[in-house]
Amino acid sequence: MRSDIDSVLKTFDQDFLSGHMENLRRLVRIPSVSFPGFDPAEVTRSAEEVAKILTEAGLENVQLLKTANAPPYVYGDWLHAPGKPTLLLYAHHDVQPPGREELWKSPPFEPTELEGPGGSRLFGRGSADDKAGVIVHSSAIASYLKTHGELPVNVKVLIEGEEEVGSGHLEQFLKDNLERVQADILVLTDTLNYDIGTPGLTTALRGLVALEVEVRGLTKAVHSGMWGGPIPDPVLALSKTLAALVDENGKIAIPGFWDLIPPIDPIAKEALKLLPPVDESTFREQSGLIEKADLLHKDQHLMGQIWWTPALSVNAIQASSRKQAGNIINDVAWAKVGIRIPPGTDARKVMACFRAAIENNVPWNLEVKITEEVAAGGWSTQTEHPVFELARAAMREGYGKDPVLMGCGGSIPFVQPFAEALGGAPALLVGVEDPYTNAHGENESLLIEDFRKACISQIHLFDKIGRS
Repeated sequence: MRSDIDSVLKTFDQDFLSGHMENLRRLVRIPSVSFPGFDPAEVTRSAEEVAKILTEAGLENVQLLKTANAPPYVYGDWLHAPGKPTLLLYAHHDVQPPGREELWKSPPFEPTELEGPGGSRLFGRGSADDKAGVIVHSSAIASYLKTHGELPVNVKVLIEGEEEVGSGHLEQFLKDNLERVQADILVLTDTLNYDIGTPGLTTALRGLVALEVEVRGLTKAVHSGMWGGPIPDPVLALSKTLAALVDENGKIAIPGFWDLIPPIDPIAKEALKLLPPVDESTFREQSGLIEKADLLHKDQHLMGQIWWTPALSVNAIQASSRKQAGNIINDVAWAKVGIRIPPGTDARKVMACFRAAIENNVPWNLEVKITEEVAAGGWSTQTEHPVFELARAAMREGYGKDPVLMGCGGSIPFVQPFAEALGGAPALLVGVEDPYTNAHGENESLLIEDFRKACISQIHLFDKIGRS
């Protein structure tokens, strides 16, 4: 009956600002950066706070799950709907480093509400990616249990603590907990909407191959005046090596690389033609591209490039520092470099190709050290399963607009292994981010109204699956 869900939605509305938004602020205040060099105790503290929120929502068997040296996963369930499907609800509670704190409009770990594109936005690291995803799940569960004392479906909630560093212990976690996480449907809240107010249902993710490269020429930094000339500069050597990875148009130029890249799926190619248009000026505004900078590969579909073609990025580069830049020849130069790869690409083969291109091209016989960080393949799914239409209907109820079936240029290492572990169970990838969110960059923010709509969509999703 419609009145059943109406009462749940009323409970949600009553609790949204003082309950669910406050829960999100609780999480954003914790600097749960999972990267090496940051305090792992904060990631554990974040997991403990997530566990409290899930317990307060009414979940049972809430606990922290540890595998090897991985940051903790948080698990909870409610399994009292006999004969109904079981949903595995996923998000992650770890976050990226804050970046350059002087560029933030507000402190990165102090959730702050400011006006921005689309209206009022909550600024803070993890406000969207992906602590909002945690609250989408907990808010829907809490609204049902508070109203009716039961859910229309069975749920298992799994909140990861190392997604931002590539889910390196995921394989072992699955071995340790496979029976615990078995489910009929995977619902993952960690992707992007197509635009402000326009929801997206993601059906493809790019994979990621990333490494660190260190080039050394000296045992110590030396005076550039006293020694410059005969001494090869490691920073120049690294720069030349990185520059050789792409051609003059920014296209990847690694030998043998393109032989590993499959053609775009014909169905996906046709789907691109049906997308709402993205004009160049809007794209420049959303991305922050400076006015005179060239857009690369303008002969290709903008979103098609992001979702279905490879892209190489130098994520960080370091020798000395801007603050302490002296007149020296640096002893060593370091960079982190990643390649996003389309679904269907063998990540290990790309890594081998990537490594060889660097090792074989460092000039002047300088030492090179390569550390592999991640080699995760992409993921894609077809949408024939009936749950996809239920998801589209739920999002239509939440946003008042049909969702866009879309790809995602980002990578979520969790998806493919879990979809396989669940025997090919359908995976629904939804999100709360929009093109202005700036996830991973400074001033990450969440559009509060779209967050509210995402939570409402989740409530409708439970209802529709429970009635199907």
